[in-house]
Amino acid sequence: MNDTLYTIAVWILPVLFAITLHEASHAYVAKYFGDTTAYSLGRMTLNPIRHIDLLGTIIIPAALILLKSPFIFGYAKPVPVNFGNLRNPRSSSALVALAGPASNLFMALLWQIFKIIVVVSGLQEPFLLKMADAGVLINLVLFAFNLFPVPPLDGGRILTSLLPVNLAWRFAKIEPYGFFIVLALVYFKMLNYWMRPLIQAGAAVIQTILYPVTIFLR
Repeated sequence: MNDTLYTIAVWILPVLFAITLHEASHAYVAKYFGDTTAYSLGRMTLNPIRHIDLLGTIIIPAALILLKSPFIFGYAKPVPVNFGNLRNPRSSSALVALAGPASNLFMALLWQIFKIIVVVSGLQEPFLLKMADAGVLINLVLFAFNLFPVPPLDGGRILTSLLPVNLAWRFAKIEPYGFFIVLALVYFKMLNYWMRPLIQAGAAVIQTILYPVTIFLR
């Protein structure tokens, strides 16, 4: 029980911050390009309570902790976006969708910076270091997962906006089945072929950005 509570304590803030910033980023960018749907519903906020989904934010992460999964995964209530309200629906919808994964990559960078600060300060507190590692991992996982090109995931919406109109509306029709497609890919462990390279690419981006800092600290 103590191990379980410790794991929950390590992961709870990284998961909440990751999903909150992800959804809030969609809302902020949507409002910037003309759609105030999420704003009017109070979803353009960094308050995690407004984004919590019972299954994705609580039950699934808790189950993964109890099953001693090597990493924790979760999601929030999707932010409602009326793409027809955007000033340039096709190009703007791609940017609205991209905002979520981009925010996770940015937060992974912040967690890595936090880890560097902990180490440099001389604290060497195992709990804080594990929390920082959890923050990097959950955000890189969400970054890679949400870029998978199947609607309603962000990658699917990005691809839809890039396809020619006659193909885009046909591709968008698979959205009701997208969740089941992803579940099947997870079950057969095929999604790993997509996620692993993207996670490694995201980690490489972070390492490249922080390379001058790491050189200075040596």
